[in-house]
Amino acid sequence: MVIKQTGDIAPQRLSAEQLSCEFSDIAPLLDASAAAAAASRCHYCYDAPCVNACPTQIDIPSFIRKISNGNLKGAAVDILSANPLGGMCSRVCPTEILCEGACVRNHQDAKPVTIGALQRHATDWAMARGEALFKRAGETGRHVAVVGAGPAGLACAHRLALAGHNVTIYDAHEKAGGLNEYGIAAYKTVDDFAQREVEWLCSVGGIEIKHSVALGRDVDLDALRKLHDAVFLAIGLTGVRALAMEGEDLSGVMNAVDFIEQVRAANDFGTVPVGRRVVVIGGGNTAVDAAVQSRKLGATSVTMVYRRGVESMTATWAERDFAQTNGVTLVTHARPVRLIGKDGVVTSVEFERTSGDGTRERFVVEVDMVLKAIGQTLVPVGIERELLTLDGSRIAVDANGQTSLPDVWAGGDCAATGGIDLTVQAVQDGKIAAASIDAQFARTAVKAA
Repeated sequence: MVIKQTGDIAPQRLSAEQLSCEFSDIAPLLDASAAAAAASRCHYCYDAPCVNACPTQIDIPSFIRKISNGNLKGAAVDILSANPLGGMCSRVCPTEILCEGACVRNHQDAKPVTIGALQRHATDWAMARGEALFKRAGETGRHVAVVGAGPAGLACAHRLALAGHNVTIYDAHEKAGGLNEYGIAAYKTVDDFAQREVEWLCSVGGIEIKHSVALGRDVDLDALRKLHDAVFLAIGLTGVRALAMEGEDLSGVMNAVDFIEQVRAANDFGTVPVGRRVVVIGGGNTAVDAAVQSRKLGATSVTMVYRRGVESMTATWAERDFAQTNGVTLVTHARPVRLIGKDGVVTSVEFERTSGDGTRERFVVEVDMVLKAIGQTLVPVGIERELLTLDGSRIAVDANGQTSLPDVWAGGDCAATGGIDLTVQAVQDGKIAAASIDAQFARTAVKAA
């Protein structure tokens, strides 16, 4: 959805120089001396809690020790063998609640080892040199369809390709990457990193990507099952929850995910229209990314409003702090009541706030742009109802990612795996499904013999 330039929504809020500064890398790459110093703080714990906190189970002490010894290739192998999207995860993982949050250093000097930065140091080094870290097994003659080129689909494809199977990825977008390409704030992944990572991942061989092919529109599940030995569904959550209230159709009101995609797709950030007074409704990472990018594009005031307290927000404390450091005002315990407009254009939002004693008050925030970030939903186009959970919100799978169909697996945000909705968890889902598919191929081969 491209928002109309009505009211006070316009591009070119800032100069090209200002925008270049605002959207520069927020966590620049460590140099060799800084990486050595950071690595020296690791205790190389035998029963490392950081490993247990990582959904992909990267051997963190091992790769950090290799960095300290100057063996960056070995460190990259440790990381990417466990997480083929380790470069992206080093940029976007909420390390403060995962590996770094579990670091024993927190109990000593309240400062964890900077695991994410060290992970990026090693993976960026390897990718910049085009290192051939993995060798593909011999051809098995098996062919798997992967629907969706996001983190789960790419991770699954990579594991299957390494095992010698051929993989065709079908993706509805013009570029692969899923949320890594379209749904993450531009300041987190600069220099077209998402595409460079896809190119590296596919360089192992045996992976073909077909773009602009959507399940239920251009291809159906039955056809994929007939053409391939197995199918892995990694279609993500492409629907957006509505506020379901008066004024939602006013000009100036849009989904935060669409706004983020506009920013990500822009060759020139100055062409992206943004309001002077922006309200973002929601409390997750999408809300934070939309709010911060609004400020970075030149919005004068940005207010992020969440219906519960900060303890209930899915955005981590680090994300909240980053938003507030960048000039975003956070309002909690308030829910939107109605969107108010004039001549078809949004002009304000009325909220109701609940205080600690249960009393309620109404207040109005003047706006010219409202971004909705209250969650995404599964759009089960092309998927049989019997594959879904009882409430229809996700694809039902077992512990290995297998659906009720013997040759269909699913993973990532679209599947009810019980994991957290993060890039790193989606990667793990893809790995688990790939292992299950490969094991089933091995069983059927034995039976045939």
